[in-house]
Amino acid sequence: YEAVTSYVRDEFNRADALHNDKRAGAVGFALTILQRRLASSPEAIYQSLRRRRERLQERMREAQDAALTPGPTLEIDFEDLDEAPESEVEAAETAVMDAATAASTVAELQAEIATLEALQSLAADLRRSGEDAKWRELAGLLGTVLARPAAAEVADQRPRYRSSGVIPPPTPSPRQKLVVFTEHRDTLSYLQRRMATLLGNEDAVAVIHGGMGRRERRTAQDEFLNDPQVRVLLATDAAGEGINLQRAHLMVNHDLPWNPNRLEQRFGRIHRIGQTEVCHLWNLVAADTREGDVYRTLLDKLEQARFSLGGQVFDVLGKLQFAGRPLRELLIEAIRYGDRDDVRAKLTHVVTDTVDKPHLQTLIEERALAHDAMDSSRVARVREDMERAEARRLQPHYIESFFLAAFRRLDGTVRQREPMRYEITHVPATVRQREPGLPRAFERIAFDKAHINVASRAPAAFVSPGHPLLAAVLALTLEHGRDVLCQGAVLVDERDTGIQPRVLVTLEHSVRDGERVISERVLNVETDGAGAWRPRHQAPHLDYRPLAEGEPSAADILARPECAWIAPALREQAESEAIAGLVPEHTAEVRERRAAWIRKTRAAVQDRLTKEIAHWDARANELKRQEQAGKPGARLNSFEARRRADDLQARLRERLAQLDREEHVSALPPKVIGASMVAPIGLIHAIQGAAPPSRPADTQASAAQARAVVMAAERALGFAPTDREFDRLGYDIESRNPGTGKLRFIEVKGRVADADSITVTRNEVLTALNKPEDFILAIVRFGEDGTHEVRYVREPFAREPDFGAVSVTYALGEIWGRGEAPG
Repeated sequence: YEAVTSYVRDEFNRADALHNDKRAGAVGFALTILQRRLASSPEAIYQSLRRRRERLQERMREAQDAALTPGPTLEIDFEDLDEAPESEVEAAETAVMDAATAASTVAELQAEIATLEALQSLAADLRRSGEDAKWRELAGLLGTVLARPAAAEVADQRPRYRSSGVIPPPTPSPRQKLVVFTEHRDTLSYLQRRMATLLGNEDAVAVIHGGMGRRERRTAQDEFLNDPQVRVLLATDAAGEGINLQRAHLMVNHDLPWNPNRLEQRFGRIHRIGQTEVCHLWNLVAADTREGDVYRTLLDKLEQARFSLGGQVFDVLGKLQFAGRPLRELLIEAIRYGDRDDVRAKLTHVVTDTVDKPHLQTLIEERALAHDAMDSSRVARVREDMERAEARRLQPHYIESFFLAAFRRLDGTVRQREPMRYEITHVPATVRQREPGLPRAFERIAFDKAHINVASRAPAAFVSPGHPLLAAVLALTLEHGRDVLCQGAVLVDERDTGIQPRVLVTLEHSVRDGERVISERVLNVETDGAGAWRPRHQAPHLDYRPLAEGEPSAADILARPECAWIAPALREQAESEAIAGLVPEHTAEVRERRAAWIRKTRAAVQDRLTKEIAHWDARANELKRQEQAGKPGARLNSFEARRRADDLQARLRERLAQLDREEHVSALPPKVIGASMVAPIGLIHAIQGAAPPSRPADTQASAAQARAVVMAAERALGFAPTDREFDRLGYDIESRNPGTGKLRFIEVKGRVADADSITVTRNEVLTALNKPEDFILAIVRFGEDGTHEVRYVREPFAREPDFGAVSVTYALGEIWGRGEAPG
């Protein structure tokens, strides 16, 4: 450490003597990266020194005389790199770190190469010795919280990390998982090898780094979250933002970032809403190093502030400025001058002042005041749409039933481990090939959010629409069964006592922008022999049943004169009806959502890039003035600044053009994917020669009268009701509270005085279970003298219907007794 730090300090001083800000900046950047890798691992510093020596030797061979050409002329913008993706940071490091030098002659370059050879030799000795204090600490921690490693690996190497004593350390558990962050790819590969040896299983460690594609990262993330064999995720900052790692509640920063905002981003991967465990974070700091002393002071002060201000401290780390400077500059100053007592005292004072409680409290309050505003009417529309979608969602019961049956048909292995929770020990190759990145096993899955987290059990993957495992199973099932779907079916409507059949047509519809498909939806339209078509917004087939044994065959039903109007031309008619009604509705909804997103994105892009362009324009003009004044190197710097401004201008034009293309939303033609003939129960009885079924107690007339009664009651209560009966949504009335904008969903049943039962459809039960607090079953009993009485029954149903049931009949007296007057 002392030898490399001395080299870094001397080279910094030589760079300052160049009187060339741009070249000095490149050299300083290279030396900073070298110092950070020094504190990372023996592997990282050895490989960095080796690469740097080889690159400088290559430059020396290329030199033809005693005057060296200048090194890399990249002007480093540290603020850009602090927030840039890891791939951009690595590219900048590769371009500068291995070649930037303050040497101006071949003799100076030879001297630097000789120094690097000596340092590489020292690093090689350390590498061969296997001595690594940070690895000893990490290995001890792995043994403490995961599984006890072999004694020979960690003999006499008990961890020496500090604890506040307030939160007890986690106890070892075979279900616990750990996230380890490092700054450098060399260290990541080094730790991966040592961890795999320690844990006795190469598959126990998943990795994420900037050199991986998005799909590879997703695969590693899914394996860590779901595969019980994977115990550790080892990652660079490619996993520091936008990835949910909540399966773990333990994290180690093997390397500390020089931008505190990265600490916040990393910890946010596990410490987030929905986490049920106490999160533990260990920061490994190299003791007795100049930069380590500064960072340790910062962490100590943050720990003190956390006890008085809580976890909010982590929300403002990215806003910290140390006497107007970023932390990075303090750490560089510590490296260069940290052997002086006055400098150490000054740096400690700056850190203490920055992380004092009043200053942090001010930053937290400022953050609380910053928020996005949304028009109140827009908020109301969004809330109503969300409430309607929640009322119509498919119950987890049906997703579970479908998935378990379909997954087993695809040769998957799934076993129930706890109530409503399952273990998948084998995901078939055909399923994994359909959705690349799926893990080979899932420790737990659940279909209901209530069962994701269970005390003392591993969290479950939430299998719901959108999850790649369900998507793969669904796609394969459709692939295998699409031909059968296209053949159609005959379904029976037990509520229809007439003899006129109907045809239900199911279509797929997609909306795209100028780049790709952005929304897909299943549409349903239904028609009868009179030629009238109407949209069916809910899953209407759930209210019908298939033909039962002993009932007429599909061929017998289709041969009836009542079915003569059913012909292939209905396919084209259904597409035309969808184009006229449902397609514009779907397209308008997507267009409105997309337009709002484009407006927000365009404003953000223009704001950010315009500011960057203005900065580099001003920088180019300033350097142009310096060039005219005869300052060395100003011409080259001016050219580079102007080039960067032009590149940003081109990027702005390209991004705005892309947004214009994405704003152009168009509808693709709907495509029929299946059709069903809906046979009324009256037609089935007619074919069988049986007596027609008796009319139900709630005829269309009494049903309409009952809805009118309930709507009047709602208005009297101050609500604004809307009749939605003909939309078949699983309820009859939507009633809005004008004060709060909240909706409640009311299913109305009208009964004459002598009725003894009521029948509810599957969709009506589903809606009630989806919105238990907002669903009302309203029963209206009509007396023989024309009077009526209304009861509201809240939470009328306790469970889903059986999988094969299309409706459920209840005793009217029992359910009436659970009701109360409207209110």
